[in-house]
Amino acid sequence: MTLDVGDKAPAFTGQTDGGGTVSLKALKGKKIVLYFYPKDDTPGCTTEACGFRDALPDFSKAGAEIIGVSRDSIARHDKFKAKYDLPFPLVSDEDGAVCEAYGVWQEKKNYGKSYMGIVRSSFLIDEKGTIAAAWRNLRVKGHVEAVLEAAQKL
Repeated sequence: MTLDVGDKAPAFTGQTDGGGTVSLKALKGKKIVLYFYPKDDTPGCTTEACGFRDALPDFSKAGAEIIGVSRDSIARHDKFKAKYDLPFPLVSDEDGAVCEAYGVWQEKKNYGKSYMGIVRSSFLIDEKGTIAAAWRNLRVKGHVEAVLEAAQKL
């Protein structure tokens, strides 16, 4: 399934670091940056998370909340957040339901081997719960800036 700009963002409720939960429904009325990443504490994922962390004041000024999603456990999220002082929730999607709903769980290839995994993607969701922008199979460099620019214009 591919989500397009203008589509309603799939509803979800997920367990987060620190034993919390987050749901799209509870965040209605706010802009949401929902970013999917492959694995906690790996080079690209750490660079992306720290980029969102460092730009959080600008996202806050734009009225946007940031939520990260991977299939890592809550315990792993807790360690990742503590190590890099990440000030936004990380959803543990261990069963893959949120990844499936957003179409980011796909076949990937690495060194000639095929496997299933999260394709790094981000979605900007507007206050009404509609997808306002989407980035798929993205490169980390420059990505946070592109999402911030889109959030500021929304």
